[in-house]
Amino acid sequence: MASLKDLKNRIDSVKSTKKITKAMQMVAAAKLRRAQEAAEAARPYAERMAAVMANLSSAMSGAPGASKLLIGTGEDNVRLLVVMTADRGLCGGFNTNIVKKARERIATLEGEGKTVKMVCVGKKGAEQLQRLYGHLIIDAFELSDHKTITGATAQMVGDKINALFDAGEFDVCELVSSEFVSVISQKPRAKVLIPAKDAIDEGVDRPDLAGALYEAEPDEETILNILLPRYVNTVILSALLENVAGEMGSKMAAMDNATRNAGELIDKLNIIYNRTRQAQITTELTEIISGAEAL
Repeated sequence: MASLKDLKNRIDSVKSTKKITKAMQMVAAAKLRRAQEAAEAARPYAERMAAVMANLSSAMSGAPGASKLLIGTGEDNVRLLVVMTADRGLCGGFNTNIVKKARERIATLEGEGKTVKMVCVGKKGAEQLQRLYGHLIIDAFELSDHKTITGATAQMVGDKINALFDAGEFDVCELVSSEFVSVISQKPRAKVLIPAKDAIDEGVDRPDLAGALYEAEPDEETILNILLPRYVNTVILSALLENVAGEMGSKMAAMDNATRNAGELIDKLNIIYNRTRQAQITTELTEIISGAEAL
């Protein structure tokens, strides 16, 4: 049985842990509000950009001068998975769920005979995937240097993906990240990023032009060549913002659970401490009475 001093030290230790988890919960709650507002503010822009791309691509999908970024290479032999996670842990199953989704996609794609390559955005995802799939990772980005997610952060990742595509390193690119549903619900997802035509088909209904003809200035091809890289960066930015909101929501829930568990453990330890102290006092009184009777 633990001594009273050991129990007291453990109670003090758990109380200190409870203070830390409570503070982390409050910090996560404050960051969640800002992250949620940023993620929700980015959605209308991403949706409008996708609608514009759908309108322009309707006339260009079958054209001989269509960009490969729009229509793809015509093959699907090499898949690039861009796996987005957080740089830090202590956020419940947030990172684990995204990595699990990435592993499922890898298993499915390799089962279909495709070659898989990966770019990891976020330290935790790279660490977990390194154990089994380190040979598939061709690049990794850490977000700890970026205090806030901005267009420059998305462009850093987008430029790398575009450079790999221009170099013929892959045929199709998928984005594996988390969709922020609510504070207590974050859903891992895998969506096509390149070719953009397939990504637009998944997320936006093709516009019904009802026979109307639109003229673009200068022309659809030139406009698409300018907008396609921006569209890729916009999708990446939206996914990064959704990830941050999901991470903060998951961290707040995890720290709330940890705080409540610490409180319950403190109550149990206090009961054990009081019982042990009472037993010790009873033993001492018994010894005193027995000694007095012996005299």
